[in-house]
Order: sequence, then structure tokens, then C-alpha cells
Amino acid sequence: MTVRRPGRGAPSHIGGWLLFGVAAFALLPWYFPADKTLLQSLAGVWSVADSASGAVQAARFGKPWLWLVPVALLAALLGWRLPAGRAQGRWLALGGGIGLAGLLASGFAIGAKGWAFAWLDASFGPLPATQFGIGLGGVLTLLAFIMLLGAGLARLGAFRGDVFVASAVLLCGALLALFVALPVLRALSGAFFTEDGAFGLGAVWASIGNERTWGLACIVGGSRCGVAWNTLFLALATAAGTTLLGLMIALLAERGPARIKKPLNILALLPIITPPFVVGLGLILLFGRAGLVNQFLEAAFGIAPTRWFYGAFGVFLAQLFAFTPIAFMILRGVVAGISPSLEEAAQTLRADRRTTFFTVTLPLLKPGLANAFLVGFIESMADFGNPIVVGGQFAVLSTDIFFAIVGAQYDQGRAASLALILTAFALAVFAVQRRLLGTTSFTTVSGKGDAGVPMPLPDGLRRAIVGVTVPWLMFTLVVYLFAFAGGFVQTWGRDYTPTLKHFVTAFDVQWGNADVGGGIVWAGTAWNSLFTTLKLSAIAAPVCAGLGLLIAWLLARTSFRGQGGFEFGALLAFAIPGTVLGVSYILAFNVPPFELTGTGIIIVLCFVFRNLPVGVRAGTAAFKQLDKSLDEASVMLRASTATTLRRVVLPLLKPALVAALVYSFVRSMTTVSAVVFLVTAENELATTYIIGRVGNGDYGVALAYCTVLIVLMSLAIALINALVGERKLGRRAVGVH
Repeated sequence: MTVRRPGRGAPSHIGGWLLFGVAAFALLPWYFPADKTLLQSLAGVWSVADSASGAVQAARFGKPWLWLVPVALLAALLGWRLPAGRAQGRWLALGGGIGLAGLLASGFAIGAKGWAFAWLDASFGPLPATQFGIGLGGVLTLLAFIMLLGAGLARLGAFRGDVFVASAVLLCGALLALFVALPVLRALSGAFFTEDGAFGLGAVWASIGNERTWGLACIVGGSRCGVAWNTLFLALATAAGTTLLGLMIALLAERGPARIKKPLNILALLPIITPPFVVGLGLILLFGRAGLVNQFLEAAFGIAPTRWFYGAFGVFLAQLFAFTPIAFMILRGVVAGISPSLEEAAQTLRADRRTTFFTVTLPLLKPGLANAFLVGFIESMADFGNPIVVGGQFAVLSTDIFFAIVGAQYDQGRAASLALILTAFALAVFAVQRRLLGTTSFTTVSGKGDAGVPMPLPDGLRRAIVGVTVPWLMFTLVVYLFAFAGGFVQTWGRDYTPTLKHFVTAFDVQWGNADVGGGIVWAGTAWNSLFTTLKLSAIAAPVCAGLGLLIAWLLARTSFRGQGGFEFGALLAFAIPGTVLGVSYILAFNVPPFELTGTGIIIVLCFVFRNLPVGVRAGTAAFKQLDKSLDEASVMLRASTATTLRRVVLPLLKPALVAALVYSFVRSMTTVSAVVFLVTAENELATTYIIGRVGNGDYGVALAYCTVLIVLMSLAIALINALVGERKLGRRAVGVH
């Protein structure tokens, strides 16, 4: 048997990555000038100091540290010429490691004003050369070095010798480290510094070791508990409620009458395609001091209106509306993936439908239930919009962090300390989830044929589910009807005359004067923010879905050192309030080597990594149902890992892919807290525009904009479902014999 030389027909494509790295270093702008577009930078790649390629920067513009790049590429080239084996792996790992470490070290050490750290300036003296944030050429060169390092580690025996797995783990790990761990650690590190800048562990307890944070007065008859316990109790209640409701809706959608399936899906998804403050506004119109319920109670029974709705109950109800659809999307794919043959086997052994459901069907749903509970718990802890709108005097960690950052107190240390509590709660629930699931197998989709009919729900259970979900969904519809009616009347509460003037103000379209060229003029005040939001969300959604499913595959189908930390890193963004994540992005990416503040790129990155955990959890739950024999059969037929993933695994993950795409897109369109600090005049988003209108008291335009957003996102969801399609499992429909 002859060994083929890598780069000459070998599947690892090492030679391609070498060529990729050389081209990025020699032909693309190395830095990221904020005042130039990519095309303008490309025009000066050979001659302009701030637009030149890495090779030109090193040769002509005094950046000698960049000569490490060709040295590292040469080492990798020497390895590429060797036969596959440990010797080749050592050279590839050496080249990739030198390039990666050298670029990152020089990038963090040298900034726009010289040395980035005072001790470097004291040790080596002033540095005449400076550098800006890394640009396209630098980013692609770093990517090439990561791929080469992964190939080298695989050749050395790591990751079972699989180059694709090694490169994927390194790439995903690098992205999580850079865009989750680095900004979060940058923000949380403030908890360990006192007001005068001194480091000390006691600084954390000085900030949060008080009654406001840990008090338990509500349990012993007092008025309120500490903010930490408020957050924990609310998160547990919300997670349990959303998981239960999500399961009921998923069972009704997959096992109920076919005629209600589409209306059920539409109603269940309404809360997730709506900006969060719309739910709060609709609930206030119903239950607020001047809401319809209080007005009815006063008119019918003489009960004076109160603020009874504002507080823990109001936040809990709002979070149920907001997060139940997430649980539904996670659990729907898991319910659809249960093999009918297992249920048929139980019924063949004379088990009735009720016994079969509780002893066979429900245990197989454990991965989905655990994932839905975890996501609901972390979403509740990180939620900011609902507590700020309907929380009243009920304080939670996310609102306390917000006021610590933007309030008059401006206590970054307290904000960081409170964020540490959130992280600890999330880690604890994550550990409990892993312990409960353990190593139990939940495989239901194997390589064997399966044309069984899904078992109908037991009669008693079906009646209970219908009795809970139908009123809930109707209540959801009522809340939205009241909220959106405000966009079609003159002034809510005073003048209910029907009008479309709010839509005209926001989305007026005119035809330009023929004297100046004519054409369509987007005259409405909301067009700019809408176009920007659509563009950035459309970029972020496929990246988020693809990366989330890749990470889920790595967690479910591979084993490597540090896998637990890798998984927690993928979920960490959910454990941090959006306001803290936004501020941490500003702190981490306001200076070289990754100088992104003020650009649309930082908003896209925030979208991707803020929404990444749902894609990971949906993919993980789906992978637990796919038999590994499917992967193994493909590999035995000499398909590469990448081919197996693309042609065998991915088609069976369509429910998880749809969930990740839909969720990442609509949450990007409707997110508030994570991006409120990142938007600029050039990159205004729909939600910040709406918040501005609400702040000015212009509720009609704000609600009109929300109506347009819901229509657009509904069309986008339909398009995503049409393009991705449905998973084909070869089963007959219910009632077909």
C-alpha cells in the first residue's frame, strides 16, 4: 500500500490552506481602516500605509514582526512535502503554532499608540511603529494557521487522526474564546478591582455581600427577597413552565389533528417574532392600572384599580409568553424524531396507550426536555426587557446590572460581581443537567427502515393538553390583538379613530422628481433602520445556525479533552445579560488587534454568539436521537468526515436547522439589550428606533413598526422552511393503514 503525499490528492487539503495563507498575507489589506471600504482598501494594497498587505507592511512600512508569517508558512510548507505521519505533523503544528501565537502576541502587545502595556514600554523603550486593528488579510491568515495547526495535531495522533475534526474543534474553540470568553472575562474582571484600581478577592464580596443581593426576608414574612434569589426562583419557575407548555404544544402539533397543525405553529411562534416590549405593552393594556381588566373590575364590582400586575407575577407571565416558543421549537423536532416502532413494540406487548406514553415515549424525550429547561432557565436569568417593563419593584440581576452600568451610581465592580452570580447559577444548572442525562442512550433514528405510524395521544392526556394549550394560545392572540391595535388608531386611550398615518410616517415611499433623476425615494423615517436590521440579521442567521450545528456535532459525535469546558463556552453567552455582553464587546473590541466598535461587524458577531446556544442545544438534542451507525456506514464506504456530515447527517437535522435559522434570525431582528450600546447613527437597528419612538411617547409609530416586523419575519420563516424542507423519515401519516 502506497502512502499518498498530502497536497497531491490527499483529502486534508493542506496545500490549499498553505496557498490560502500566502494569498491572504500577500494580496489582501492587513489592517482595518475605519474610514475606508474594502474596495478602497484593495486599491491601495501595494502602496498605501493603512491599506497595504501584510507582505508590503513588513517590507515597506516598518512592521518587522509580520515577517513571522512567511517563516511560519515556510515551516508548514516543509511539513506538507513530507509523507503523512508524525514528522509531517510536527512541522505543520510548528508552522501553525508559530504563526498563530506570533500574530496574536504582537497584535495584543502593539496598538495604535505603540506598546499596549506600560511594562513593555518600560522594558523595551518606546516603539516607533504602531498598528491598527487587524483586517481581512490578517483574519484569513489566522484562519489558515488554525487549519494548519489542526492538521498537524491530527497527524500527531490527536482527535483520532481526523484532520476535519481537529480543525473544526480548533476553529470553533478559537471563535468561542475570542467572541465569548475574552469579552466576558474582560467585563467580569472588574469584580476583582476596588474603586481605586487595586486588585483583591474581597472586592467581590464588598460589592454583593449585602441584604439587597442575598436577603431572604420574603420567606420569613418580609416584603422582598434579595435580587439573587429573585432571579433564581423566577428562572426555575419560568424554565419549568415554558418546558411544560412547550412539550404540550409540540405533542399537539405532532400527534394531534392535522387540521390544527399549521394554526398551532403560527400562534405558538407569535411571541418569538415580536420585539419583547410588545408583549409587555399588550399585557399592560390588559392588566395594567388603566388596563381593561382593572376597568372591568372597577365597573362591575367597584374594585379600585391597583398595580397588582407589576412585579414577580407580571414578569413570570411575560417570560412564559416570550420563551415558551423556544421550548416548543426545541421539543417539536425531538417529538417528531421518536421512532413509532418502539411504541408499536410496547403495544404489541399489551401495553395501553397511556402506559406506552409514560414508559416509552416520555423517557425518550428526556434530552429535549433537559435542553428546553436549560435554555428557558438561562433565558430567564439573562432577560432584561420584561423585568424592566413590568417588574415594578421586583428586582432581578439583569436590571440591577443595567442600572449599575448606566445609572447614576456607575458601579462597574458591582455589575461585574452580579454577572458572576449569573454565571455560577448557569454553570450549576448545566452540571445538574449533564448528571441527570448521564450516558443514557436516547437513539430513535437508526439506519433501519421505519414506516411506523406515530401513536395517537392517550385520550385523557389529549384532553388535558387541549384544555391547557388552546386557552393559552387564544390568550396569546388576545394580547397581540390589543398591542397591535395601537398602530391603527390616532392616539391609544384618547382617540380611537382608525388611521394609517403611523405607517406612512415610518414607511412612506415616494417617486423622486424627474429633474433630479426620478426613481424611488424611501421617505419614511424607519427605512434606514429596517434595511440595516434585515441585512445584518440575514448575515448572522446562517452563520449562527451553521456554527451551532457544527458545535453540536462535535459534542455529540466526537470526544476530546476539555469537551465540558468547550460546551459551557458555547452556552456562556446566554448566562450573561445582554447589556453586559454589549458593554463587554465595547471593552474588548475598542482597541487592536480586533478594533470593531462602531461597525456593523460587531453587531453581527453579537447576534451570532448571543443566539448560538439555542442552535447548539437543538442540534445536541437531535444528535442524541441519530444512531452512530449512520455515520459509521458512510465512513466504511470511504466517505470523508466532511462528506458524511454534509450528505448523511445534515439532511436528518432539518428540524434542528430550521429551529436554529428561525431563532437566530428573529432574535437578531428583535434583540434590544445586547446591541443597545453597539448601534451607531450609520448602523441604527429596528429595535433602537422603536425604543426611541416609545421614549418620545410616539406609541403609534412604534407599534406600526412592530406590525411590519412581524409580517416580514413571518414571511422569512416561511421562506426558511420552504428552502430547508422537512426531514424524511419514511413514516406513514396518522390514520393511514
